[in-house]
Amino acid sequence: MTDVILQMRHITKTFPGVTALDDVNLTVRRGEIHAICGENGAGKSTLMKVLSGVHPHGDYTGEITLDGQPCRFGGIRDSERLGVVIIHQELALCPNLSIAENIFLGNERAPRGVVNWNRTNAEAAELMQRVGLHENPTTPAMDLGVGKQQLVEIAKALSKRVRLLILDEPTAALNDDDSAHLLDLLRGLRDQGITCVIISHKLNEIQAIADSTTILRDGRTIETLDMTADVTEDRIIAGMVGRDLEHRFPEHEPRIGEEVLRIEDWTVHSPTQHGRVVVSGANLSLRRGEIVGLAGLMGAGRTELAMSVFGRSYGIGISGRIFKDGREIRLKTVGDAIRHGIAYATEDRKRYGLNLIEDIKRNVSAAGLNKLATRGWIHDNEEYRVADGFRAGMNIKAPNVSAVTGKLSGGNQQKVVLSKWLFTDADVLILDEPTRGIDVGAKYEIYSIINHMADQGKAVLVISSELPELLGVCDRIYAMSAGRITGQVTREQATPERLMQFMTKVKEQ
Repeated sequence: MTDVILQMRHITKTFPGVTALDDVNLTVRRGEIHAICGENGAGKSTLMKVLSGVHPHGDYTGEITLDGQPCRFGGIRDSERLGVVIIHQELALCPNLSIAENIFLGNERAPRGVVNWNRTNAEAAELMQRVGLHENPTTPAMDLGVGKQQLVEIAKALSKRVRLLILDEPTAALNDDDSAHLLDLLRGLRDQGITCVIISHKLNEIQAIADSTTILRDGRTIETLDMTADVTEDRIIAGMVGRDLEHRFPEHEPRIGEEVLRIEDWTVHSPTQHGRVVVSGANLSLRRGEIVGLAGLMGAGRTELAMSVFGRSYGIGISGRIFKDGREIRLKTVGDAIRHGIAYATEDRKRYGLNLIEDIKRNVSAAGLNKLATRGWIHDNEEYRVADGFRAGMNIKAPNVSAVTGKLSGGNQQKVVLSKWLFTDADVLILDEPTRGIDVGAKYEIYSIINHMADQGKAVLVISSELPELLGVCDRIYAMSAGRITGQVTREQATPERLMQFMTKVKEQ
């Protein structure tokens, strides 16, 4: 079907000091999967929040029509009454409630004010079957993995008789199998006549699933592409960043020096599963000016290795030795690691890497407050000066360092994380999934920052699930499988096939 279900015309939305959307237009056909892509900060999520009533009518200018009828949503309930449902990137489930309770939260099966639990669980089971979720409806949401929690959110949307389903980065936190299942589910919903709008940075997924793609850049509509016309990733990227990216990774000539960190026979046990070894006899080394990669499939132990080295912030029964600049050191706490010049940028920046309700200034200074304090008092002016220097040097897109960090795009949040650790003067930086959830343009900037760190003589360990990223950035790559280091290759030796061989081995090479 080619008739139009949604039109957004001349949408403009401003925040203090920032124009997030500037005369944006969007047309979505009934029964299609319509992708929206663009760099971080392009306005994608803001546009969908306008559509769903998160930003109510009156907070923006322009008009929205659904099935040709003007819509003035005052909130999410107004949009949901007309079948427009949004699933945010940060899932909104209540962990202690059951699957069924989450599905019907705010939409309870409660005639005369009393919840009918038999009906609730039975209807939840039917919706769960539609999305391919086979758990018991009474299972607590906290017992589900992220992929299954995403399915609960879609089941919840189906319970509201959804006609237009909006998904913001639905596969950002999913593994390949869960992502493939979700994409298949969206195709099935399309076949049932449900229109889907999907925001995604994963261009291969957009190519695989989208019927049309609208590109936003700097808060403006650039173009809408018909994906049946064999649109390439490079074509989409050119629209997103306003230029061709012949090379996804910046050129870099390494200047590698002496060894700065060596880990020997490092073994870590799980804190929650008695007797389980998550890292077994790991050995690796880092040199100054070197970018080293750590590859592995999910569950290989990469993050566990990094966190256990960083002041034993993960694991129990840890054994092994760590040498810094040729001298053995003992890192019993995160403070010990920081004092020895080791930094760890977590893969979950929103939960562990940043204080999202604080401003940029406080986040940048958080790990290095001792450098700004005299007798326990923080020098506010110096704190502002330092943070503003990083804002300019890192090209953090914010009007000033008093901007709330949670309001920044993912790429700019990641720059704040890196600024925080650079301010500690660390000479070993462990970066866990440093470009997760950010677009190709912002990724290029992060890669340039990593290269600059190495050029300053720092040793950088990059943990990534994306093999092209490791191959494009790293001078040397280790591979892990089942908690063991199973091999290492130089940049010249590295190929996806060879790394995958190491990543699927169970015995050390």
